[in-house]
Amino acid sequence: MGVDLQTITQLRNRTGAGIADCKHALEEAGGDIEKAIENLRKRGEVKAAKKADRTTKEGLVGVAKEGNKVATVVLACETDFVAKNEDFITAVSEYANKLLSTSPDEFRVWAEENVKGELVVKIGENIQLGEYGVVEGEVVGTYLHSNNKAAGIVALTGGDQELANDIAMHIVAMSPEYLGAVDVPNEVIEKEKDIYREQMKDIDKPEEIKEKIIEGKLKKFYSEVCLLNQEYIKEDGKKVSELLQEGIEIKEFKKFSV
Repeated sequence: MGVDLQTITQLRNRTGAGIADCKHALEEAGGDIEKAIENLRKRGEVKAAKKADRTTKEGLVGVAKEGNKVATVVLACETDFVAKNEDFITAVSEYANKLLSTSPDEFRVWAEENVKGELVVKIGENIQLGEYGVVEGEVVGTYLHSNNKAAGIVALTGGDQELANDIAMHIVAMSPEYLGAVDVPNEVIEKEKDIYREQMKDIDKPEEIKEKIIEGKLKKFYSEVCLLNQEYIKEDGKKVSELLQEGIEIKEFKKFSV
């Protein structure tokens, strides 16, 4: 099938692979970008997996906290110019406080109406309500990056505010997807194994050796995507799990970003 240049460019931006490789992968995948990425990974042609997390949208993240409850809201806009607009900055803060004092369902109805009926008219640019959520817990840590484009929220059982805030900062920096290895869905693990097997199909080694290599690769995968398995950003060689003394648990965590 023919693949348009826009889709090829999108795949290239997400993977760092060459144009010809992207075109071929998309043709193999019938135009499905996610399948094309998987094909490129199997051939070892993805240059920077983290590019898949990048976005070109502008906007801000708002955080409001009261006691052990934190509300976080993302508002997206078209340009950085608007993201620095005082009306937009004020709106993000107001939206977070509104979410703090109402239910998520009621907030969504209010916010969508407010965006269309007031904010877009006042600012004159397309604005969208992004991700939002509320986290509650015994100890809730927050970290809002200096550019107000990313926030980390974590709820602990046990521990103190300093520890919770440090873990929240780590979440912003390292973008974990799961708490621990046991939380990674089986289908995700099997897909990773399939990719590793495909990468090693031409390697002349016994199958039992290949399986040990796969287990090693999975361990590295867990250290990249699981919060407890990640190396703590403030102390080399120490995992996040090692920060949690007896009686301290991470009950919930979330990263919000533009």
